[in-house]
Amino acid sequence: MIGTANSFAQQQKSETTYLDVAANDHGYEKGLLVHRALTRVPDPDPHIVEIGPGGGAAVAFLASQFEDEPRDVRLTLVEVPGVQSHSLSRAVDRFNTIGTCALVHGWAQDIATLVSGPVDVISASALLHEVYSYGGAYSGLHTMIRTFPSVLKPYGFFVYRDVFAVDAPSLHERAVQSYNARSWLQFLRMFLPHYLHDGTHPYHHHDDEIVVHQNSRIVAAPNLDPRICAVIHAPIGMFREAQRHYITLRDHVWRSGILGFIPILDGQLSGDWIDFRSGHKRVHFTFNDSTRMSSSDHTSITAVSESYGDHHVIDGDIFDAVTDVALNLFLRAVERGDTDCTQVWGTWLAREGRETYAYLTADELLTAFAMHSAEMCTNMPPSALMPVLPEDVFVRERHYYNRFLNKSLANPLTDAKQMVLFQNIPLTDTEALQRALGTIRGHCSKSNLARVHTAIHTRG
Repeated sequence: MIGTANSFAQQQKSETTYLDVAANDHGYEKGLLVHRALTRVPDPDPHIVEIGPGGGAAVAFLASQFEDEPRDVRLTLVEVPGVQSHSLSRAVDRFNTIGTCALVHGWAQDIATLVSGPVDVISASALLHEVYSYGGAYSGLHTMIRTFPSVLKPYGFFVYRDVFAVDAPSLHERAVQSYNARSWLQFLRMFLPHYLHDGTHPYHHHDDEIVVHQNSRIVAAPNLDPRICAVIHAPIGMFREAQRHYITLRDHVWRSGILGFIPILDGQLSGDWIDFRSGHKRVHFTFNDSTRMSSSDHTSITAVSESYGDHHVIDGDIFDAVTDVALNLFLRAVERGDTDCTQVWGTWLAREGRETYAYLTADELLTAFAMHSAEMCTNMPPSALMPVLPEDVFVRERHYYNRFLNKSLANPLTDAKQMVLFQNIPLTDTEALQRALGTIRGHCSKSNLARVHTAIHTRG
């Protein structure tokens, strides 16, 4: 998929609890834009490429769609060397009953040599932040974007789905946030030094300095006191990173069972909504034999939950409050050197701790794709990757996470997935380009629109 063999956490990314379970949901969302793109592809035998299929959720969704809409579809999956998934194998077998599906191993940056193109659709979910993190930062990201036009047919599509950045002119725009929850303060104390030292991130300029105040005094991040409210001045993108990493750590610790309970985060029971739009739901969970939960804690949680067959169910808000207390104790145990807790923390740190989730705002993303694809020298005629229709660009909020963040933080940033359907538009098609420019005009600044115009007119 991405990166290099020396930097990508292959072992941690291949673990069954991650690839087959944690990273194998939202199949409908992952396949939605692919299916939408195919309605605009004239070829009756289209060729689709999915980069980083993970546990095969999108493959299974597409198979279910084509069962009802017969079409001779060829699907090529590109996955990191050494990464394997049992659920992906099952999804491939299912797809092969209605089309043709092949799995190849390699890095996303080498897609031009991995796929016999040109193809109709390239799909990638949660790809670009990993390319940034492991494949050369912005340079690697831009290089891959320049490659896509040569792999896609004219008017072919690139389907993009990844973590929503922030609604700001730049990720480097400074903001102020306050934290008073002990679990968040403990997390920031441990995570920020690691991320800033070992992660691939863009926050190196002097204006990107993270300034932490406690009791009106500046303190270094490793010296944060989890008992005292902290006011932090930092780039808004840095706050986005802290939020996403806290959520992924919380889910990872949940799945490990080390807290004494394991919520059901996948399947039908994971969506037991009280009010979907507000993000309020019931959480189904099981107790396990972890010694980290005292008998009194077990009794307390049982008292505020109800039996539901072979497990328990609890109000999501109560469960979040219980979890934050337990997570704080877990993080403190990691600092003390507890073996079991350190192992769980270390696995998450290797898999997620170096990754940068928010690398481009929507403005920067659309501008980067248009400009760098238009710069590609080998695609003839020259083309640019741009969304054509207004509905080709949208954001899907994570209601449950946003409810949690609103209850935990004074001024949280929206948690969501950013979705874009880019089309490979020949620069000779002035009508399609005008429609595309009209679409991105609602998302891009005037200065970036001018840069896109210049790039198109230079090559066109």
